[in-house]
Parts: sequence; structure tokens; C-alpha cells
Amino acid sequence: MARLDVWLWSVRLFKTRSMATNAVRGGHVRLNGDPVKPAREVKPGDRVTVKEPGWVREFEVVQLLKKRVGHPVAITAYIDHSPERPPQLTVAMGRRDRGAGRPTKRDRRDIDKLIGRYESESHADDED
Repeated sequence: MARLDVWLWSVRLFKTRSMATNAVRGGHVRLNGDPVKPAREVKPGDRVTVKEPGWVREFEVVQLLKKRVGHPVAITAYIDHSPERPPQLTVAMGRRDRGAGRPTKRDRRDIDKLIGRYESESHADDED
């Protein structure tokens, strides 16, 4: 038996063990469809669901790992039953250059348009 947070970290689904623990505590990880605590034991055959922004990934535990291993070994420890990654997540959004400073009001409006939060109706009242 292995702890859920340790297994998530050891198969490289999370970069650090504390990130895995926080994700489980935050309700982003479920074991066999149920919310669980980080110390919950996993066994082969269990289904682990990990929520990411805009995407839900599902894994079946095949092998228990208690230590972090390399990628070639880690991918043999689970079967990925996740649906394909949504296309909007594969396209990288525009990024600002590092050190470019704080965005101006115009930059923020452009960013809002890109994200889809821009509402032209809110600025129509300013002209009256």
C-alpha cells in the first residue's frame, strides 16, 4: 500500500509532494469517485481522478511506487484513461515579455478581449 499523495508525486503527476498533498486537500483529486485525504492508501486497480483547469484526467493504478522514479518507469505505474486534451488548452496564450513591467490599461483591455471577458456595453455608457 502507498499513500495517495506519495503515489501522485512518485508517478510525476505533480512536481512536488506538497503540491500533490494540497491538490488532494483542495478536492482536486478523487479516488474511485470519492473525495479523500492525502494519507489514503491506494492499491492496484484504483481509479484516480485529477482535475486541472478545463480538463479532468483519469488514471488507473497499476503499480505502487513509494519513491519518485524516472519518466519511463513512472508511465508504467498507471494506465491513462483521460479524454484527449481540449484544443483550447493546447494553444499557448499570448505571454508578456519578462521584465516588461505592469500592463497598461490598454494592455489589460487587450488581454480581457483575448480571454473573452471584454464587454463593450460597459464602455458605451461613458460616452453619454
